[in-house]
Amino acid sequence: MAANVTRIWLCADDYGISPGVNRAIRDLIERGRLNATSAMVVGPAIGRDEVSALKAAAANSPRFAIGLHATLTAPFRPLTMHFRPIDGGMFLPFAKLLRTGLTARLDPELVRTELLVQLASFGDLFGRAPDFVDGHQHAQLFPGVRDAFVAAVKQAAPKAWVRQCGRNQPFLDRLRTPKALFLDLLSTQFRRRAARAELAFNPSFAGAYDFSGAPDFGSLMQRFLQGVSDGGVIMCHPGLVDDVLISLDPLTVQREREYAFLGGEQFASMLAANKVTLG
Repeated sequence: MAANVTRIWLCADDYGISPGVNRAIRDLIERGRLNATSAMVVGPAIGRDEVSALKAAAANSPRFAIGLHATLTAPFRPLTMHFRPIDGGMFLPFAKLLRTGLTARLDPELVRTELLVQLASFGDLFGRAPDFVDGHQHAQLFPGVRDAFVAAVKQAAPKAWVRQCGRNQPFLDRLRTPKALFLDLLSTQFRRRAARAELAFNPSFAGAYDFSGAPDFGSLMQRFLQGVSDGGVIMCHPGLVDDVLISLDPLTVQREREYAFLGGEQFASMLAANKVTLG
């Protein structure tokens, strides 16, 4: 491969959240438009048939990675009986989990145990350890979670790489996107812990944006491609909206916009123009 070509991971999050999201992800895999996906073992659409279909879709892709999308936020439920704190039998909502972690009110042992069970469930479904481990709503980066996350991966999947969400951009450029800047800050501590545990992690990250206001995903993807380095991760959320998705997640129509763009010819041309490959 030419030295000036950048090879990246384009990862579709949330496999297992709904049948429509699963179908969209498998379609893009079969068309060579993705080379990674992370699966939610607590999702309602992650039975053995959906896992078999994912494996079949990826069978002809020699460089395809399947990871665990570790989940610790509502509206999903823990796999462990004694996980705390919970809210109505579910994990805490994103903002509440973050606040609880920032105020040192999370029990790291309970978090580690839950993540070990999710890792074991992935192994049972897929017949192997995950290639990588990331986190739904970036919960792996949170104070009170990150140490337990690193410990669980080190114990159960030491050869997996873990997702950090720091960008490879000048500081002034980072200031323009508050959500991504917040992930940059959290990722600094996460990378230190992963390095101490001798876990590999992606060198750069892109894909975070404000889902409100119907942003143009093509323009966003152009920016993402320019900001990710070789071996970096671009996160995406393609999907087809169905009743299951609507009941679980506010990110609906934008998933279909991402799916349409990633499956279109503009995206293929954009990869070539930016000298980026998924191969």
